[in-house]
Amino acid sequence: MILRGSFFSQILEMETGLSILIPNRTIDTPPYRVAYLLHGLCGRNGDWLDYTMLPAYAEVFDIMFIMPEVARSFYTDMVFGQKFFTYIHQELPVIVKKVFNISAKREDTLVIGASMGGYGALKCALSYPDQYGYCAAFSSACLFLKEGLERQQRYGKTAEMEKQYGKQLLNDFESIFGQALEWKPEYELLELAKSRPAPPRLYLACGTADHLKDENQRFSHELEKLNIPHRYEEWPGGHDWNFFNKALEKALRGINEV
Repeated sequence: MILRGSFFSQILEMETGLSILIPNRTIDTPPYRVAYLLHGLCGRNGDWLDYTMLPAYAEVFDIMFIMPEVARSFYTDMVFGQKFFTYIHQELPVIVKKVFNISAKREDTLVIGASMGGYGALKCALSYPDQYGYCAAFSSACLFLKEGLERQQRYGKTAEMEKQYGKQLLNDFESIFGQALEWKPEYELLELAKSRPAPPRLYLACGTADHLKDENQRFSHELEKLNIPHRYEEWPGGHDWNFFNKALEKALRGINEV
């Protein structure tokens, strides 16, 4: 069953889009495992349904998928905008558990994302490791965000910066983090990994032709230095839905292997 719609979020103080995919089962069944599936910078809540084989994966792996919408917020409580991170990790799970037959167990709760959504998935999992049992992040902006802010602080909105990041993204940074572009420990994935006990199982993947490949490799190496168990894979591919679709299948097949 596919549900597409919107509801009023008390945290966001507005209507927000939501897509939900429920595997076909008989009525009298145990609670579903649930995966919160997060979109990228230019995306929306329906992307995973429209551009991957998600309906087939839901049936094969018997998982309910919850797909929220957060605009271009980097899954952060914005300085000039909505509290999207609080919405994702706090309000949304409460709402869907009230409505659907979803397991409340940590080991049955997944968070998965690509690109900006990969950063969001890692941020959720490392901030609240007692809430999520498994995290998968593809082509993630895992170091891009901090390094981008540092460059903008140093150089400002120059023509070269606009060429590298795009004018809209530089404006997004100010909306999210304020004009001072303040970077806080709760935004930093590696700091979260250091400070939180027992992180969930982590699966990371990036295409060999992806522009974020180098930073994903560096992020994996930093996790190794911290002795944080995870699996990192690369194979031919770019920053696109062909790669994300394959990565999603691999991540779901490897839930119990990390």
